[in-house]
Amino acid sequence: MELLREIDGYCERMGPGYWAEPVNAVTNVAFVIAAVWMWRRSVGVPMARALSLVLGVIGLGSYLFHTHAQVWSAIADVAPIAGFILLYIFAINRDVWGMRTVWALGATALFFPYAVLTVPLFQGLPVLGVSAGYVPVPVLILIYAGLLWRRAPALARGFVIGAVILLVSLTARSVDETLCAQLPLGTHFLWHILNGLMLGWMIEVYRRYVSSET
Repeated sequence: MELLREIDGYCERMGPGYWAEPVNAVTNVAFVIAAVWMWRRSVGVPMARALSLVLGVIGLGSYLFHTHAQVWSAIADVAPIAGFILLYIFAINRDVWGMRTVWALGATALFFPYAVLTVPLFQGLPVLGVSAGYVPVPVLILIYAGLLWRRAPALARGFVIGAVILLVSLTARSVDETLCAQLPLGTHFLWHILNGLMLGWMIEVYRRYVSSET
């Protein structure tokens, strides 16, 4: 793997320099703000605090990618996002569905075949097809919302709100390069801002549920 290979995938990047994407880099502060906010709100809810820590790492990884824009930093960008998704699924399986830890881990692992099967289907979508690797996530959130609607209606409604925010965020990510001529800055920075909001919100709805059950 060419870890130092340069990547130019966004409108704002016009060269290989460290600050070639200043807006895309700086807007990662949205993840950090959301992480700090949720850390403070999650006293007594260890899993919510763990998710808050991972959220902060997402901001750091994305910052590294938009300043260095190389293969290694792309991995640093994507890995914490995957970690957050898996940790969140595990938390819901264990703390909402009431699965034992081993069963919650097994059910969480099902995300991998789910993604493998659905990503190719989403690649043909208009607009969102370029973000097909992420589209399974809001779909899964909506599936969980439907399954939990009677069991935990407030949590399910929170999931729907989170899925809607994520779909708007994915749209901003997906149209970035297609709008370069009209918007040289691009729209990827909105992906950061909206995702910081969405991930913080997802931690909050989980925290509310766990707090209400104790």
